[in-house]
Amino acid sequence: MSDIHRHDLSEEAWLRLKPHLLGSKGNPGRRGDDNRLFLNAVLWKLRTGCPWRDLPPDYGKWNTTWRRFKTWRDRGMWERLLELVADEPDLEWLMIDASHIKAHPHAAGAKGGTKALRAPRAA
Repeated sequence: MSDIHRHDLSEEAWLRLKPHLLGSKGNPGRRGDDNRLFLNAVLWKLRTGCPWRDLPPDYGKWNTTWRRFKTWRDRGMWERLLELVADEPDLEWLMIDASHIKAHPHAAGAKGGTKALRAPRAA
């Protein structure tokens, strides 16, 4: 990968996940070319919400990544990874919004109300 993206896996997170991934020692099946690159591609896709076709070329071919994502889904890999990390939540992304919005006094039942929105009476 030519560039490191700001949301890529940290070294600590990678070392924790690495032994549990498909294609690792002790797991059956073909070894993935680069599990870390693949995980970073999936994280990028999930964080941005963009279509798979918009995956940056640094992460590899979008179609290959998409097919591998589906394979991991079918094998229950994502659930296993979630169970692995769910016991220690990462509060880095926790946001608490304590702001509030005050309505203008005219919006709180000022004279005139919703007369403009009422249907005209039939004669």
